[in-house]
Amino acid sequence: MPEQSATGKKKTSSLSMDEKEYKKVAKKHEPSRPIFKNCIKAFLVGGTVCLIGQAIQEAFMAGLDMTSKEAASPTVAVMILISVILTCLGVYDKIAQWAGAGTGVPVTGFANSMCSAALEHRAEGLVLGVGANMFKLAGSVIVFGVVAAFIIGIVYAFLGFGGGHL
Repeated sequence: MPEQSATGKKKTSSLSMDEKEYKKVAKKHEPSRPIFKNCIKAFLVGGTVCLIGQAIQEAFMAGLDMTSKEAASPTVAVMILISVILTCLGVYDKIAQWAGAGTGVPVTGFANSMCSAALEHRAEGLVLGVGANMFKLAGSVIVFGVVAAFIIGIVYAFLGFGGGHL
Protein backbone atom coordinates (compact mmCIF):
# COMPACT_ATOMS: atom_id res chain seq x y z
CA MET A 1 0.00 0.00 0.00
CA PRO A 2 1.45 3.43 -0.94
CA GLU A 3 2.55 5.73 1.85
CA GLN A 4 0.48 8.77 2.77
CA SER A 5 1.94 12.16 3.62
CA ALA A 6 0.85 14.42 6.48
CA THR A 7 -1.65 16.10 4.12
CA GLY A 8 -3.32 12.78 3.35
CA LYS A 9 -2.04 12.57 -0.25
CA LYS A 10 -0.39 9.45 -1.57
CA LYS A 11 3.38 9.50 -2.05
CA THR A 12 4.97 7.85 -5.07
CA SER A 13 8.43 7.29 -3.67
CA SER A 14 9.66 4.94 -6.39
CA LEU A 15 9.42 7.48 -9.23
CA SER A 16 10.07 10.79 -7.50
CA MET A 17 13.46 12.44 -7.46
CA ASP A 18 14.45 15.27 -5.19
CA GLU A 19 16.07 18.45 -6.51
CA LYS A 20 19.63 17.43 -5.60
CA GLU A 21 19.34 14.11 -7.40
CA TYR A 22 17.87 15.81 -10.47
CA LYS A 23 20.71 18.37 -10.61
CA LYS A 24 23.26 15.55 -10.26
CA VAL A 25 21.71 13.57 -13.13
CA ALA A 26 21.30 16.68 -15.30
CA LYS A 27 24.92 17.74 -14.74
CA LYS A 28 26.12 14.23 -15.61
CA HIS A 29 24.33 14.34 -18.98
CA GLU A 30 25.12 17.98 -19.80
CA PRO A 31 27.61 18.34 -22.66
CA SER A 32 30.86 20.03 -21.76
CA ARG A 33 31.38 23.54 -23.10
CA PRO A 34 34.69 24.43 -24.72
CA ILE A 35 34.95 27.82 -22.98
CA PHE A 36 38.48 28.70 -24.12
CA LYS A 37 37.69 27.78 -27.74
CA ASN A 38 34.46 29.85 -27.61
CA CYS A 39 36.36 32.84 -26.21
CA ILE A 40 38.94 32.63 -29.02
CA LYS A 41 36.16 32.48 -31.65
CA ALA A 42 34.35 35.44 -30.09
CA PHE A 43 37.58 37.44 -29.91
CA LEU A 44 38.50 36.72 -33.53
CA VAL A 45 35.08 37.46 -35.00
CA GLY A 46 34.46 40.52 -32.80
CA GLY A 47 37.93 41.80 -33.68
CA THR A 48 37.29 41.19 -37.38
CA VAL A 49 34.02 43.15 -37.21
CA CYS A 50 35.86 46.03 -35.54
CA LEU A 51 38.70 45.78 -38.07
CA ILE A 52 36.21 46.03 -40.94
CA GLY A 53 34.64 49.07 -39.27
CA GLN A 54 38.05 50.70 -38.88
CA ALA A 55 38.88 49.97 -42.54
CA ILE A 56 35.60 51.56 -43.63
CA GLN A 57 36.32 54.63 -41.51
CA GLU A 58 39.85 54.90 -42.92
CA ALA A 59 38.41 54.65 -46.45
CA PHE A 60 36.02 57.53 -45.72
CA MET A 61 38.88 59.58 -44.29
CA ALA A 62 41.24 58.92 -47.21
CA GLY A 63 38.73 58.86 -50.08
CA LEU A 64 36.46 61.73 -49.04
CA ASP A 65 39.00 63.76 -47.08
CA MET A 66 37.00 63.50 -43.84
CA THR A 67 38.23 63.86 -40.30
CA SER A 68 37.87 60.95 -37.90
CA LYS A 69 34.85 62.62 -36.31
CA GLU A 70 33.20 63.28 -39.70
CA ALA A 71 33.78 59.70 -40.86
CA ALA A 72 32.25 58.14 -37.72
CA SER A 73 28.56 58.48 -38.67
CA PRO A 74 28.84 57.16 -42.25
CA THR A 75 30.98 54.30 -40.94
CA VAL A 76 28.26 53.28 -38.48
CA ALA A 77 25.64 53.52 -41.25
CA VAL A 78 27.68 51.26 -43.54
CA MET A 79 28.25 48.74 -40.74
CA ILE A 80 24.50 48.65 -40.04
CA LEU A 81 23.79 48.22 -43.76
CA ILE A 82 26.28 45.33 -44.02
CA SER A 83 24.79 43.68 -40.94
CA VAL A 84 21.23 43.96 -42.25
CA ILE A 85 22.20 42.60 -45.68
CA LEU A 86 24.03 39.64 -44.10
CA THR A 87 21.02 38.99 -41.83
CA CYS A 88 18.63 39.03 -44.79
CA LEU A 89 20.83 36.57 -46.66
CA GLY A 90 21.04 34.27 -43.61
CA VAL A 91 24.81 34.66 -43.34
CA TYR A 92 24.92 36.67 -40.10
CA ASP A 93 23.06 33.96 -38.17
CA LYS A 94 25.49 31.28 -39.39
CA ILE A 95 28.43 33.42 -38.31
CA ALA A 96 26.72 34.02 -34.95
CA GLN A 97 26.16 30.30 -34.41
CA TRP A 98 29.86 29.67 -34.95
CA ALA A 99 31.27 32.73 -33.19
CA GLY A 100 28.75 33.22 -30.40
CA ALA A 101 29.32 36.44 -28.47
CA GLY A 102 31.76 37.80 -31.06
CA THR A 103 28.89 38.91 -33.26
CA GLY A 104 27.36 40.89 -30.42
CA VAL A 105 29.45 43.96 -31.25
CA PRO A 106 26.93 46.68 -30.35
CA VAL A 107 26.07 48.28 -33.70
CA THR A 108 26.06 45.17 -35.88
CA GLY A 109 24.54 42.93 -33.21
CA PHE A 110 21.71 45.38 -32.56
CA ALA A 111 21.06 45.80 -36.29
CA ASN A 112 20.94 42.00 -36.65
CA SER A 113 18.44 41.72 -33.78
CA MET A 114 16.18 44.39 -35.26
CA CYS A 115 16.34 42.93 -38.76
CA SER A 116 15.75 39.37 -37.53
CA ALA A 117 12.61 40.44 -35.66
CA ALA A 118 11.36 42.29 -38.74
CA LEU A 119 11.95 39.29 -41.01
CA GLU A 120 10.41 36.83 -38.58
CA HIS A 121 7.16 38.76 -38.15
CA ARG A 122 6.69 40.30 -41.60
CA ALA A 123 3.73 38.02 -42.40
CA GLU A 124 1.76 39.68 -39.58
CA GLY A 125 1.85 43.03 -41.38
CA LEU A 126 3.97 46.15 -41.27
CA VAL A 127 2.56 47.74 -38.12
CA LEU A 128 1.59 44.83 -35.87
CA GLY A 129 4.18 42.42 -37.21
CA VAL A 130 7.33 44.22 -38.24
CA GLY A 131 6.97 47.45 -36.25
CA ALA A 132 5.68 46.00 -33.00
CA ASN A 133 8.14 43.12 -32.83
CA MET A 134 11.16 45.15 -33.92
CA PHE A 135 10.56 47.61 -31.12
CA LYS A 136 10.08 44.99 -28.42
CA LEU A 137 13.86 44.77 -28.39
CA ALA A 138 14.62 48.32 -29.45
CA GLY A 139 12.29 49.87 -26.92
CA SER A 140 14.16 48.50 -23.93
CA VAL A 141 17.53 49.42 -25.40
CA ILE A 142 16.41 52.96 -26.21
CA VAL A 143 14.83 53.45 -22.77
CA PHE A 144 17.98 52.19 -21.06
CA GLY A 145 20.13 54.50 -23.19
CA VAL A 146 17.99 57.56 -22.48
CA VAL A 147 17.81 56.88 -18.73
CA ALA A 148 21.56 56.19 -18.52
CA ALA A 149 22.33 59.39 -20.46
CA PHE A 150 20.02 61.37 -18.17
CA ILE A 151 21.67 60.03 -15.01
CA ILE A 152 25.17 60.62 -16.39
CA GLY A 153 24.14 64.15 -17.44
CA ILE A 154 22.94 64.93 -13.93
CA VAL A 155 26.14 63.55 -12.39
CA TYR A 156 28.24 65.63 -14.80
CA ALA A 157 26.18 68.74 -14.05
CA PHE A 158 26.65 68.34 -10.29
CA LEU A 159 30.38 67.67 -10.68
CA GLY A 160 30.81 70.67 -12.98
CA PHE A 161 31.98 68.73 -16.08
CA GLY A 162 29.05 69.61 -18.33
CA GLY A 163 28.33 72.66 -20.46
CA GLY A 164 26.27 74.45 -17.82
CA HIS A 165 26.75 74.71 -14.10
CA LEU A 166 24.05 74.58 -11.45
